[in-house]
Amino acid sequence: MELGAGDETLEIPWAAADGGLRYYDLKRHPELLLNIKEAVRTPELEECLAAINAPASILETAKCDAWSTTDIDFEEEIFGAATKFGSYIDLLFTEERARFSFPEHERLAKQLTELLRLTPEIPAAAEFVVRRCYYLHDEKVAKGFYVTFYLFGYGDDEVQARQRWGMALKLVENAMQQLSLR
Repeated sequence: MELGAGDETLEIPWAAADGGLRYYDLKRHPELLLNIKEAVRTPELEECLAAINAPASILETAKCDAWSTTDIDFEEEIFGAATKFGSYIDLLFTEERARFSFPEHERLAKQLTELLRLTPEIPAAAEFVVRRCYYLHDEKVAKGFYVTFYLFGYGDDEVQARQRWGMALKLVENAMQQLSLR
């Protein structure tokens, strides 16, 4: 949970100050996925975004990114890796009532974590962080929540780290689909 005054927040819809990057409503306009350069250059991320924003899903996305780095934190040394491939996806509930319910967001993070504990162990790590979101509609602001989903795959090089990240991303995608079926 990151709900303090100085913690990261999200505003929906959002747009970068320079007019470049911006929010795309992929749930209602899936064809806009082609405008998200992170998804275009990372097919695994594109596939996951499409699944999260599918009509049957209880979730939709607001922002994302993917990258590779050799900066390994102390806690990550347990993977014995030289490289990590990471991503984040900001998740919103599609149902408006759920967007403003802290218990719903907390339950989502816990349920996803529980489902992932049942999967095979691979050199990857997922984290779900509940944060504040400001939903803008008709010049009014409603205070709610969202979840940032971080995922890292670890390996000897970028190819291996990305492969492990991709496997873990598919596991998380499947967990989200299971929750949508409930």
